[in-house]
Amino acid sequence: LMLTGVLVLAGLISVIFFVSGGSHFQDPLFCVFVAFSFTSVVDLIISLEEDGYISGFMEVYVREGEPFLRTAHGIMICYWDGIVHYGLYLAMTAAIGQRKSYRNLGLFWLGSLMMSIVVFLLGNMIGKYSSDLSAAFLLNLPYVLVPGWAGVRLFQQPKALPCLSPEKVAKEQSKRLYQRPQDAGLVLVLLLTAAFTFFRGMVVLDCPADSCFEYIYQHEPYLRDPVAYPKVQMLIYMFYVLPFFCLCIYGLVLPGCSWLPDWSLVFAGAVAQAQFSHLGSSLHARTPFPYQTPEDVWWSFVLTNVLYALGPQLLAYRCLRCPAFFLPPTPASLHRGKKHQ
Repeated sequence: LMLTGVLVLAGLISVIFFVSGGSHFQDPLFCVFVAFSFTSVVDLIISLEEDGYISGFMEVYVREGEPFLRTAHGIMICYWDGIVHYGLYLAMTAAIGQRKSYRNLGLFWLGSLMMSIVVFLLGNMIGKYSSDLSAAFLLNLPYVLVPGWAGVRLFQQPKALPCLSPEKVAKEQSKRLYQRPQDAGLVLVLLLTAAFTFFRGMVVLDCPADSCFEYIYQHEPYLRDPVAYPKVQMLIYMFYVLPFFCLCIYGLVLPGCSWLPDWSLVFAGAVAQAQFSHLGSSLHARTPFPYQTPEDVWWSFVLTNVLYALGPQLLAYRCLRCPAFFLPPTPASLHRGKKHQ
């Protein structure tokens, strides 16, 4: 096992150095991405082994050290880490080697990784596997501390601002919401997403309403799974993502919210990872049958959760494609605003 790990790490570093063009250690985050890319490969091996595609690599570690990785949720976050995060690490190390900006990719990765580890750790501590925690659980601490430090560095990197004249920015920011049909559609999507977020939060809080009772038993029984990951996920949605959706609506209505493009990327990554894990876990065979999605609501459940994940991605794409509305007010726009008063 140790020999396999050493060979994988050596091959991984060789690939990353090749992708980065041999220009490395210019950025301290390069070392972070190399180290985390190794764990991504390990996670991919774990997920493939748990699903029966390979065998004999990580079975002892998973069984003795982190048995919660054998749950449906554990398998899905390993798939996400081994495929999506690994791809992001390769892209970001390549950008570092070519002296290009990787800020947007980094913010998406930051949200994705933080959502993954927070739900995983909290679910382990309060779910049915809380009694199985061991010293191996401490191996997850770097996933909390290092991304926090990396996030600070990512936000400190300069933004790639478009070359827009003050007049063009002022013209874009003078438009009302009804003059921006795409933004109006996004506001509607965010309102529906926020309402669904609040509803599912009330469901996991055991709201006595008939609609909540019917939903948790007939539409999404996975929310009752004692592993606690789905409950933690819905509560994080309710107490953190829901307020952000409200702030996004505010940022789409009023101009000059320069914080929105960056944070939309963070939350796009967070929601994408969360929905992949939640949707996959609900349908995975490792989930006990009483908590699996019923066949008669399978399509509606999948469609609802895919659309839920799509909203933040559309918001982030809109902010990156046409950022003029979110730029700080220019002197021209301020002058125009005073003229209208």
